[in-house]
Amino acid sequence: MVEIDILFINNNEIKLEAEYYQSSLRNTRPSVLICHPHPQFGGNMHNNIVSAVFNKLINSNISCLRFNFRGVGRSSGNHSDGMGELSDVKASVDFLINNKKCEKIIICGYSYGAVIGCSAVNYSDKIIGFISISFPWDFMGAKFKELSQTSKKKLFIQGNRDTVARYENFYENFNLYLNPKISKIIDGADHFYGGYEEQVANAILDFYYSIV
Repeated sequence: MVEIDILFINNNEIKLEAEYYQSSLRNTRPSVLICHPHPQFGGNMHNNIVSAVFNKLINSNISCLRFNFRGVGRSSGNHSDGMGELSDVKASVDFLINNKKCEKIIICGYSYGAVIGCSAVNYSDKIIGFISISFPWDFMGAKFKELSQTSKKKLFIQGNRDTVARYENFYENFNLYLNPKISKIIDGADHFYGGYEEQVANAILDFYYSIV
């Protein structure tokens, strides 16, 4: 049976509910930090896509951490304007580095989690890249686009029927990012990826193996 640690990550006065899987390979390969969709629209770390990715990584013996942003589930505090949640991501990165001795980290975020998670990409040299699933550029403003700009490796996953993170605007935004970058379009998928979870998880696994 797979052992998953149920724990809390400290972010000053905030405590973040989290689940962590430690690979039997320890830290010879990068760990993946997964960030969930918008809390005010029902997003949490047990979301269908977050769970599909988390389980795929575990089954592939890859260390991974998922957590609830402040005010979600058993995490303390209240929803912020995004900057508080960005500090939650940074606290989770610090946890992986300081408590789990991770030498390399890949951030993977879905929707709001992509906005916030990918915006922490330059926080540490131990972060080697990010995976964005349906980054809603049109809703979050230019600030997070600037924060998520990096020359580190990047994968952008997008459904071609997404009307939230609108597919029609995807390449306009994607083209603004520095290389190296890869786009993966999931044919038939909308913003919620119902029925396409396995495709998303497999695309992430392929990217992971391409950069380790």
